[in-house]
Amino acid sequence: MVLGGLLGLVVAPESAMAAHRKQASQHADSHGAKHPGKAPAKQVSGENAKPRNTRSRLDAVIDISHQTNVRDFSLARQKSNIIGVIHKATEGGDWKDPMYARRRAEAEAAGMLWGAYHFGTRQYSGDDQAELFLKVAKPGPNTLIALDFEQNDGNPGNSMRLRQAEDFVKAIHAATGRFPLIYTNQAWADGKPVGDAARSLGATVTERSVLALCPLWLADYRSEPQVPKAWKGRGWHFWQYAGDTDNGGPRGHRVRGVWGIETCDRNIFRGDASDLQRFWKAGTV
Repeated sequence: MVLGGLLGLVVAPESAMAAHRKQASQHADSHGAKHPGKAPAKQVSGENAKPRNTRSRLDAVIDISHQTNVRDFSLARQKSNIIGVIHKATEGGDWKDPMYARRRAEAEAAGMLWGAYHFGTRQYSGDDQAELFLKVAKPGPNTLIALDFEQNDGNPGNSMRLRQAEDFVKAIHAATGRFPLIYTNQAWADGKPVGDAARSLGATVTERSVLALCPLWLADYRSEPQVPKAWKGRGWHFWQYAGDTDNGGPRGHRVRGVWGIETCDRNIFRGDASDLQRFWKAGTV
């Protein structure tokens, strides 16, 4: 399978890829919540996930975790034109992805841009979670940083609340001088019920929130993404248009594949390759 990767979207053949982050991992926190990584955005409609307008949209970023089977980052870079990788670093206030450091060295050696994300939970304060993330992720000036702010499907009651997310962002900004990406979906950020439990954030992210100052990494598996209210004026910077599970997009189990990596989520960047390089290092385009 060969993916064009850059300004077009190419559908990989059907495969037996197993879900890695849409299922709970074996590690559980003290409240009994398992670490699911990024839960899927429960928004599936439309005939396909190919955007109507592909101008200045770059399909060259993947996100993964320890549950991903990575064989060779060099193949992903050379044959699938993957430029950037965003890897899970931490979750809550006590869990560290065991593959983060090793994968970082491998990806950077392959000439890829490196990013790190934190999966937020309710169990710990936003400040404590930021402290753990910075300790583990060790972000340098060329490390993209992100907060995964969505419902915790493994334990909905342990989902990060808005105030915690805001405290996390403030702590990251104070330590690095940069605002992290916010990974979320429209329903969650707008305070609507989501998931099988039909639970909501219990609040709405507004334009006055510090989160609205952060670039948006939007999870939406529809043909064209819908932006949360707080980001209407800015739009998204990254769009996770397809997941790694059978329900990870309108194409069902026809998951978009990447050379050298068995399962991953696919993300489009709003801009071209030069824009991506600048944004990754400076956080602005």
